[in-house]
Amino acid sequence: MRSGVVTEEQGRQNIYAVEPQMYVSSESQFGFNKQSELLNGRLAMIGFVSLLILEVTTGHGLIGFLTSL
Repeated sequence: MRSGVVTEEQGRQNIYAVEPQMYVSSESQFGFNKQSELLNGRLAMIGFVSLLILEVTTGHGLIGFLTSL
């Protein structure tokens, strides 16, 4: 790893690590990226709304509905 050196007016040196250059790739990626977070949020909204519809139509929550089967 490279290091940078800065010398102050009094002659003291400050030695620090130089951060690597950042780059943006246009290729698809696995893991946490914008598309996967949007999909995760949308699926969570669909699940929440479907649970509300289930409770309104049956009068029970999810656990009550599953125990009455």
